[in-house]
Amino acid sequence: MSQTSDTKRSIGKVSNTKRIAVTITEDTYQRLKYWSQKEGISANQYIVEAIDMKIAYENRDYPLSTLEQARLNQIIDGIAVLSSNIKSLESIMISNFESLLGLTRGDNYLLEEESGEL
Repeated sequence: MSQTSDTKRSIGKVSNTKRIAVTITEDTYQRLKYWSQKEGISANQYIVEAIDMKIAYENRDYPLSTLEQARLNQIIDGIAVLSSNIKSLESIMISNFESLLGLTRGDNYLLEEESGEL
């Protein structure tokens, strides 16, 4: 019967749609009805969009929400700060080791005798 109705609707044009039966609970149906009306589309179109969205989500191909983008940017900024801190610590450690090496060799500007001039 559904084959006949699909055929009647697609006379004169090629139809690439398929018909499926979906069993849902009353609660799910009420939510479907509410959200499809809120979006201004049919329940059938809402289901198609929901399926497309779920497949995109499974493929990790979906737009990030503003909150997710903000958190990701916060993490990236944190990593940049940590990288800067590590570079600073590295330069301090190199400077300190060079000072220690200079002290062991005896050629440090701090060990020079004062001439009395300022």
